[in-house]
Amino acid sequence: MQVVILAGGRGTRLAEETTVRPKPMVEIGGKPVLWHIMNIYAHHGFKEFLVACGYKGEIIKEYFHNFFIHHSDYVINLSDRSMEIINPNRLDWRIGAIDTGLDTMTGGRVLALKRLIGNQTFSVTYGDSLGDVNVRELVEFHRSHGKLATVTAVRPPARFGELILDGDCVREFREKPQTGEGWINGGFFIFEPGVFDYLTDDQTILEREPLERLAADEQLMVFRHEGFWQPMDTLREKHLLESLWNEGRAPWKVWE
Repeated sequence: MQVVILAGGRGTRLAEETTVRPKPMVEIGGKPVLWHIMNIYAHHGFKEFLVACGYKGEIIKEYFHNFFIHHSDYVINLSDRSMEIINPNRLDWRIGAIDTGLDTMTGGRVLALKRLIGNQTFSVTYGDSLGDVNVRELVEFHRSHGKLATVTAVRPPARFGELILDGDCVREFREKPQTGEGWINGGFFIFEPGVFDYLTDDQTILEREPLERLAADEQLMVFRHEGFWQPMDTLREKHLLESLWNEGRAPWKVWE
């Protein structure tokens, strides 16, 4: 199954970082968020990726073109350009970095990859959100219901810290926990090829008419994820993810 990662947006709410790089290339723990997302999927056995590039997509392309160099140690002899690889990267991922247009909307980016996806079930997710989603269970759920589409529903992070009170005494303080009410779109979609019939052109916004029509046609099912999920829309959220990683408390690190 191919995994489409939407990585072409401008990321204007994270302008402190995205003036020089696309948001999926913003680093957490010294690695791009995109790398973290791919590791989540690869841990569950899904290692074929199509990265839908747009804004500053050349940075994504350069990163994967030189991935072996970025993730391996080596000694190079400048006199004859010979190279000795030390601790080589062993990843067996297959990655396509595809320009889907600077101003293309989310549904349009998926549509642009139709020829590469072919007549197969495929996954779609966002290039800026992390979670400990069990992708294998998600796929099994999708295959069990026979509909065209599955969306992963998540509990949104609270905007403020949660206070656990005992009278006038604060017994516990939780920094931005997941809320206990409501569900929102967390990405991690599974689609059948029939979903392409719901995508019109490069200005199609996946989260509007296509998903609305799929729901109206009773072709959209929900996979509820009760665990960790966190977008990286702001500098504060970037710092939160960074602190979780640095402290060894990153829930999305499901791989070894």
